[in-house]
Amino acid sequence: MSLMSKLLMSTIVATVALSANSTKTEVNEKKLLKYVKRNIVKNPQVKVKGITIIESKTHKELPGWKVLLTTMDLVYKKKDIHAPETMFIKDGLITGHLINLKTGKDYRNEIKPHVPESMYDDAHLLFGNKDATHKVLIFSDPQCPYCQEVVPNIFTAAQKNPEKLAIYYYHLPLLRIHPVSGVLTRVMHVAQNEGKEDVVEKIYALKINPRETNVTKILEAVKSQTGYVVTEKQIDAKEVKDALAIDEEKAGKMMVSGTPTIYLDGEWDKMRDGYKKFIK
Repeated sequence: MSLMSKLLMSTIVATVALSANSTKTEVNEKKLLKYVKRNIVKNPQVKVKGITIIESKTHKELPGWKVLLTTMDLVYKKKDIHAPETMFIKDGLITGHLINLKTGKDYRNEIKPHVPESMYDDAHLLFGNKDATHKVLIFSDPQCPYCQEVVPNIFTAAQKNPEKLAIYYYHLPLLRIHPVSGVLTRVMHVAQNEGKEDVVEKIYALKINPRETNVTKILEAVKSQTGYVVTEKQIDAKEVKDALAIDEEKAGKMMVSGTPTIYLDGEWDKMRDGYKKFIK
């Protein structure tokens, strides 16, 4: 069970009537907030401040259902948490899960928000030309084994096809699993700002204990294995930490919960290999 699940103690399937007489799929945020407090956030230590509707969608396999992609604004131990939550609404009913009994498919795992145009900014452009035909947006952790398997191949594809692929990269270190990534992602950010994108790529091949937290040891490993020299003062700069915090905030708004999460031309690429069709 994830930390977020433990905090929320969400029910597996929770369906409630929003309006006994309603035949519409519309619901206001006040009713959504009441639903969240009663049916999703069960932990009394977690305070629900509000809920933000990121996007409203439909799905071809769910006729009549409206899909609300939301962010719950929570406070736990004086820390603000922005937790993603998917809600399905139809005829005055709401549920957090719709499951196909034949296939076992849970549709909450099939739908994510569309990438807003504002996320394709110069600060996050890593490889390829910004006016390339296709945009690939990535949330990743360099110590994640799945990221190490997938992401470097996308980097290479963009470097070979800069007119076809533009890579926009967002850091999402999974600190509970790979504490070392907290330092590594800051190193990557500094390197990219210096125009040393090759360092970002090399860190994906870095051999280091994923639970290492000694900054000196981490920076020495970066130097010995990539040739890149960076100081603790550089990676501790406020602007660096602020930039990483913004990436984490964007991940929450995009309902990203794991890595690598990849989008192609604004749409979630569940299989993470859709870019290949663009370079044939």
